Amino acid sequence: MSLNPQQRAAIEHVQGPLLVLAGAGSGKTRVITEKIAHLIKRHQLSASKIAAITFTNKASREMRERVGKLVSGSQAEGLTVCTFHALGLKFLQIEHARAGLRRGFSVFDADDAQNLIKELAPKGIKNDALFALQSLVSRAKNDGLTPEQAATRASGAREREAAMIYELYQKRLAAFNAVDFDDLIRLPLSILESDDEARTIWQERIRYLLIDEYQDTNAGQYRLIKALAGARGAFTAVGDDDQSIYAWRGANPENLGELARDYPQLKVVKLEQNYRCARRILRAANALIAHNAHLFEKRLWSEAGEGPPIRVVECRDDEHEAERVAGEISFLAEKHKARWSDFAVLYRGNFQSRVLEKALRLARVTYHLTGGTAFLDRAEVKDLLAYLRLANNPDDDAAFLRVVNTPRRDIGATTLEKLGELAGARHVSLLQAARSDAVLAQLSARPGAALAGFVGLIAELAALADRMPAAELVGELIRRTRYAEHLTVQIKEPSLRQRRLENLEELADWFRAMQKDGASGDLAAQLALLTNADRDDPGNAVRLMTLHAAKGLEFRFVFIVGVEEGVLPHEGSLEEGRVEEERRLMYVGITRAKEQLTLSYAKRKRRFGEIVTNDVSRFLQELPQDDLVWSGRDQQADAEHRKELASSHLARIASLLAD
Repeated sequence: MSLNPQQRAAIEHVQGPLLVLAGAGSGKTRVITEKIAHLIKRHQLSASKIAAITFTNKASREMRERVGKLVSGSQAEGLTVCTFHALGLKFLQIEHARAGLRRGFSVFDADDAQNLIKELAPKGIKNDALFALQSLVSRAKNDGLTPEQAATRASGAREREAAMIYELYQKRLAAFNAVDFDDLIRLPLSILESDDEARTIWQERIRYLLIDEYQDTNAGQYRLIKALAGARGAFTAVGDDDQSIYAWRGANPENLGELARDYPQLKVVKLEQNYRCARRILRAANALIAHNAHLFEKRLWSEAGEGPPIRVVECRDDEHEAERVAGEISFLAEKHKARWSDFAVLYRGNFQSRVLEKALRLARVTYHLTGGTAFLDRAEVKDLLAYLRLANNPDDDAAFLRVVNTPRRDIGATTLEKLGELAGARHVSLLQAARSDAVLAQLSARPGAALAGFVGLIAELAALADRMPAAELVGELIRRTRYAEHLTVQIKEPSLRQRRLENLEELADWFRAMQKDGASGDLAAQLALLTNADRDDPGNAVRLMTLHAAKGLEFRFVFIVGVEEGVLPHEGSLEEGRVEEERRLMYVGITRAKEQLTLSYAKRKRRFGEIVTNDVSRFLQELPQDDLVWSGRDQQADAEHRKELASSHLARIASLLAD
């Protein structure tokens, strides 16, 4: 398919800053990849001088693959295509000394960070208050603030407490030679804004910058872009303010306006031709989003056909709604000979998935639930993997910190901070420092003895790893750490405790399966395979997911359920005055559909044990009514549709009986 004039203009503009307003389905990824090829081939810019920044690893992989098809392997050598955080990690690995870090520093994940903040927070803190503290610390970091700056700007007791925790938290991280996810942006930004030499080096290292999903950048990320691009503004920012749906995690769509103010020479190109949706679907999306204020006006259009009317289905309650959706999916799959993977059911919150799962199972529809906790991200699985990582690599400080006191060994945060300082002074890892009698002698007797016992345990596991398969090692690890007993103490609810215990056995099964498939029996090799495992491969299955998770995806048939006031738009967002973001969320959902869109709502729902009446979402009233067919309002259309459904249902029953 040839480029349209707007796409070509975006690709060929390389002198000065460019903002590409890319509507849904307008080919933005193609523009970015073609522009990278254009810079390399036509402007002889070395690929090693180009960086393309995405928001997900999946988007990075896809972009890298597409570039690989446009330029030869040697031409693409050194090209950087990664997320903001991956770029920050690369920066810190090179500039660790400027950041006050030692080589081989650890990166805390969200669980590690939360556990550390919990240790520093007041004793007995409730989970909601802990989450609020962690969010405030994270927000300060995303805004590029130091602990001192956060304290100065604090308004109210909670923000002052968060600033104090932030300061203690950073001291601990420094002692552990560690950073967290937010530091991967904050520290490079601090260095680039304060160190002229570093800024000059990196502006030369990255001569051209491309930013995908620009509307999702937060304050710190935008400052990082400016620091890397410099006054010359050699960058292309690609985004769509109508798809900005992440304000709750710091995204700032106003950065589109900031760009225009900070770079008066900014050129703006609009991509308005949609290559995805039928025209009815686009008309609905345009009509809906027109109710929002816009800094830059755009209107999507398509050369595709009209497509069928958008169905609006009224249901008695959420169970009836789920049954209707399952029935419609079965009917459409049969009618169009479609695969299950052609379908998506989208909703505002994960709580809406339970009744849908039940209905799809009863209808024998294969489905995949996106957004649940991935197996490898479950706390107990991460604990066991951390033990194995540490047995395999004694320099893995992040693994050490995760399990040194899990199960509890009376090794407190003060002891670990002291150990971190001693390890830093000796330029060794935490485990190596804990192996030293001279270091242990500087600690209190009880935690020192506990540390010595932990060191001995890891040594035993390392020795066992040399002579037994990883699956057996997992069983031995559980036994020696008494991890099952630890879960029994920690989790009081029997069914939840049983699921956690089953996850431990499933991890052993993963290792057995890898060995059966011919993987090396070496622990290091198996850990690498496990780390790189595809965690979310849905296969041929109907996708169940939130509207947030659906961004960037497309399907032939899309169902959006729960289109009711208080659900979509969400009650909390309405109370906070964020109805425009909720409208953008609905817009994102609508524009996932290529051929057919169905919207449904329940007249009644059970909430907190009571049956409540729902009002139809205001968003349904904002759609062009001529493009909608309301179930229950057009009796003839309803009768014809019921006849089709019944015929399909009978055919499906006959097929099942024939099997």
